[in-house]
Amino acid sequence: MAGYALFLSSVALAAWIYLLLFRGNFWRVGETLPREAARRDRWPSVVAIIPARNEALVINNTVKALLKQDYPGNFKIMVVDDQSRDRTGRVAMRAAEASDSSIGFSVMSGSAPPSGWTGKLWALSQGISTTEKASPDAEYYWFTDADIVHSKSCLRRLIQKAEDGDHDLVSLMVKLESRGIWELLLIPPFVYFFKKLYPFEWISNPKKKTAGAAGGCLLIRRNALENAGGIDSIKNALIDDCSLADRIKKFGRPETGGRVWLGLTARSRSIRPYNGLRGIWRMVARSAYTQLDHSPLKLLGTVIGMLVIYLTPPLAIFTYPLHQSLLALEAGALAWLIMAYTFWPTLRLYSLPFWLAPSLPLAAALYTLMTIDSAFAHWRGKGGQWKGRTQAAH
Repeated sequence: MAGYALFLSSVALAAWIYLLLFRGNFWRVGETLPREAARRDRWPSVVAIIPARNEALVINNTVKALLKQDYPGNFKIMVVDDQSRDRTGRVAMRAAEASDSSIGFSVMSGSAPPSGWTGKLWALSQGISTTEKASPDAEYYWFTDADIVHSKSCLRRLIQKAEDGDHDLVSLMVKLESRGIWELLLIPPFVYFFKKLYPFEWISNPKKKTAGAAGGCLLIRRNALENAGGIDSIKNALIDDCSLADRIKKFGRPETGGRVWLGLTARSRSIRPYNGLRGIWRMVARSAYTQLDHSPLKLLGTVIGMLVIYLTPPLAIFTYPLHQSLLALEAGALAWLIMAYTFWPTLRLYSLPFWLAPSLPLAAALYTLMTIDSAFAHWRGKGGQWKGRTQAAH
């Protein structure tokens, strides 16, 4: 037993040394927008498109925040009411009517998605089609979710990043709701795992194939989107934000090679409550198996990898009386220490204490179970349930 313990703990330690040093510094939180945008001679025209389905409880605050943007250029907002069963469109319009903002605002009623389209992407496609006619001079689209409250300078700083870096796509992973016990345990690891899967340094590196974005806040050049085939080119993508980033990085503007940037922010935040473990579980399970290309082999590899990398270190410590291998104990302790160290910057982003860092193995175990559940749902032909629609069914 000592031999097995030493082997597994050594593999885990080697994995964590690699992740610490050679995985694009994914664990750091240095990718942020400039605090304030510099003055510019010219500010391009922007249209924000918000796909909204059954968002009556949150869209009021979202619309108010968008109407408070201090953007100096031409800026308009369009909400696409995606066949909501509540009063989403009416609430959005009332929020705009109650505002004294001079920003152009409209709500359009979306139609049912055609075969082969996901609901959100079809809503975006309808918004883009309407914008092309109503605002033919728009240079950027700002795709943002109906549950995101942005700081008033967000759009200015997004444009500053895009223009100064000549980026085709600039995206922000906003601060997610994390008030309850389960949210505190699982939401920061969600951000951490995303950054590990899509290292932000690699995303912004033109020489790397890695591409990623966060759909809650995504600014994209209109001509780059058109050059990449438009929203139609990813119409059936469940993980639409990363699929769009990949498309832009491959087929964006030829003169820039499709430059993409993704960063973090605590100034824009999601106000969607997750309602405990069940809500987080549903959010992850609806697309986790899609992330693995619905491959049983990738699922098996992911499960084994998560168990070895995240659970072996604490197990090597707690089972020391059984295996009695001092080397296995030391390797496990060092691996767990590196794990906690890399998790600490994400916890700081969420203003959480360091003592939560050792809880990452527990979060990893739960996310592994969510991924397995996602696969079983796919195999049973159920797919993921989201806002009354079934997605990624077999």
